[in-house]
Formats: sequence, structure tokens, C-alpha cells
Amino acid sequence: MTPPPPNDTTPPSQTESISFEFNLPHPPQKVWRALTDPELLTAWLLPVFDHKLEPGAAFMFRAPPQPGWDGAVSCRFREIESQRRLSWSWVVGDLDTVVTFTLTPTSGGAGTLLSLVQSGFKPDQKQNFGGARYGWKMMGGRLIELLARTT
Repeated sequence: MTPPPPNDTTPPSQTESISFEFNLPHPPQKVWRALTDPELLTAWLLPVFDHKLEPGAAFMFRAPPQPGWDGAVSCRFREIESQRRLSWSWVVGDLDTVVTFTLTPTSGGAGTLLSLVQSGFKPDQKQNFGGARYGWKMMGGRLIELLARTT
């Protein structure tokens, strides 16, 4: 059975942060691996480079360049609490936000409620906000598919 798509829980009036919830039939250890293993992260999010899972460590995502964007996302780990919470900065040009994943065990540890929040959008970044919201919905679907086909 396929889990439901990510649930966009962003309040309609919100412009500072985007939030999604995923009700996943996978244990937190498996979800954590998809968020922290460079190979799996590349498979569902973006190609990742110089990824070292340590607080303060810098790393980068690279997407194909697009008009007005070279495809680079500069990141730095802010918080790492194994199988519970993961947070990193997400910097693209003048967009400087924070992405936070929170994992909560469900079904006696057999499932995971995954919360995703990207915060720090400024009022004049409505286009970035919309693009990020669309992107996380799409990438979230890819995360669900990846988890369904990996052990």
C-alpha cells in the first residue's frame, strides 16, 4: 500500500515558513537513513557534495543550472539528533533559510510522522516561497517512492 502524499500544512496566510507532514509506514531508522545517507539523499532530493554528518559541517546540493540560478544550494548542519531531528541552513543567492526535519515514531515504532519545515523567507521572497513549496511537494513524493523501494 502506498502511503499518502505529503500533506502541505502551511497556513494560507503564512509567508515566512513552509510546512509539510508525511505519515510514513517506515520506522524512524529507515527514514533517518533517507535523510542522512548521501546516496539516498541524492536519489530523492538533489545531488549532494561534501556531505559529512557533523554539526557545523558545510555541504552543497547541486541541481542543473536554470535561468537566474547556477543550481548551487549551500548548506550547513545546524542540528543533528539521531533519528529525531535534523536541521540545516539552505542558502541560494539572497535566500537564507533553514530546513528542519522532525521524526516522531508512530504505530509502536513501526511508522514515522515526518515533519518538514523550511523557515526564514522574507516578505519580498514570495516567488522563492512558492518555488520551494512546489519543490518540497515534488521531492517529498520522491522520498515516499524511495522509502517504498528500499530496505
